[in-house]
Amino acid sequence: MASKRKRQAGPMSAAGLISYYEELEGKIKLTPTTVLLIALVFSIIVVMAHLIF
Repeated sequence: MASKRKRQAGPMSAAGLISYYEELEGKIKLTPTTVLLIALVFSIIVVMAHLIF
């Protein structure tokens, strides 16, 4: 039976310079359509504010 070896971290990954993807897992995920809709709504609000004031 082959023994399981722990994967040794190199100097770059041990310093946290390579493995930064782990921090992105808990972030808010938006689809491109959602971003476009938010931008459109924000633009309409800005235009309406300019027309009113």
